[in-house]
Amino acid sequence: MKTDLRLTDTNAASDSQGKTWGLEGNLFWYLVGGLGAGITVFFLLIVAVKASLLISSVGAAVPVLLALAYIYGLRQGKPPGYDRDVVERLFTGNGFAPEPSRCSLLKHPLTAN
Repeated sequence: MKTDLRLTDTNAASDSQGKTWGLEGNLFWYLVGGLGAGITVFFLLIVAVKASLLISSVGAAVPVLLALAYIYGLRQGKPPGYDRDVVERLFTGNGFAPEPSRCSLLKHPLTAN
């Protein structure tokens, strides 16, 4: 009777990039960058522009909200490359898809007019 254990590599860890604060992969760094930009904007508005605390706080919230919108709107839970596809479609159009105006002209010959 053999008593040796057979060990196999299942590669279970290579399927996941991990999570930090509930964010997949390296999305944590986008949030850190947004927070850093928000702190920088806040202090620039307070010190250099001499703006009020309310205006500085609103100005500092903009980069953080933009980072969160990017993370949750275009990256979190989406397939790889989704954000690039959305930006490309905004700037270049549908690509090889049929024109929507021409699709309404084509009708099945057996349908009623």
